Amino acid sequence: MDLSAHLGLILAAFVLDLILGDPVYRFHPIRLLGAWSLVCERGLFGLGLNGRFGGVLHWLMVVGGALGVWWGVREGLGWVHPWLAWCWDLFLAYSLLCLRDLLVHGWRVLEALPDLERARHAVSMLVGRDTDRLGRDGVVRATIESLSENLTDAVLTPLWTLCLFGLPGLILVKAVSNLDSMVGFKDARYGRFGWAGARSDDLAHWLPARLSAPLIALAAALMRLHPGLALSAALRYHAVLPSPNSGWSEAAFAGALRVRLIGPIHVGGRLVVDLYIGDPNWPADLDAGHLRQALWLILFSALLALAFGLALATLRSVIG
Repeated sequence: MDLSAHLGLILAAFVLDLILGDPVYRFHPIRLLGAWSLVCERGLFGLGLNGRFGGVLHWLMVVGGALGVWWGVREGLGWVHPWLAWCWDLFLAYSLLCLRDLLVHGWRVLEALPDLERARHAVSMLVGRDTDRLGRDGVVRATIESLSENLTDAVLTPLWTLCLFGLPGLILVKAVSNLDSMVGFKDARYGRFGWAGARSDDLAHWLPARLSAPLIALAAALMRLHPGLALSAALRYHAVLPSPNSGWSEAAFAGALRVRLIGPIHVGGRLVVDLYIGDPNWPADLDAGHLRQALWLILFSALLALAFGLALATLRSVIG
């Protein structure tokens, strides 16, 4: 694919996602990928391959299957006409980017905030913690945490991978993220089997997570927020969370907004976390104004990520 077609694909996919959002239908690529993952998992478990070796085979089957379907359909369409192959790439790229859905979920919580029960229900669509005891401040903190964490997973990594490596790269990282969400658990069933999926997901997001901090700081500067605090908070507080990646963007958001995030988290009625990200002097009693700023910060960060990605794609084409 030449540079103009590649840049056109990136821009068109980004704009379609921003305008239309993720298409919801039975045969969505991620749903098909999840169904294929389950089929492979059951087959391997049935053969007794439920350890790390089976997990690696599962990884290869899921990722290889996703790439194989994309390539096979693309080759068939390209035989008819090259532009049909490009449209297939556009359809998949648009389907696998998630910026609008991220903004819509956050906006639903913002609209529901005057009614605390509605707000708790809305945020329950975003987080896995108990929401029935959250106050408005807790609802806002949970929403901003989810938005900032998913900025890396759902926007930065997929977008930059598409820019640098085209559709194969995007399909790879989305398949890996899907594997992590399905088998990347530290429990009796998946502790060994899900190792390949979990570790490859950590690896895929490692660099974008760290690049998210200066990106969020630049977006904060454009919004006249706190860019310096975004950088210093990311460096100081990213290791508070056990995840090797999610702490970077969450801490950067805390600094950019000059607020404390996280707070007490209950799961299944049990207190599992009781800590904050951010300076003790920053407010934790957050309101609709903070959430509105966070939504704008997500959008500004995504637009800057697009500009950076297009520059990377152009540079790679010139060097290559």
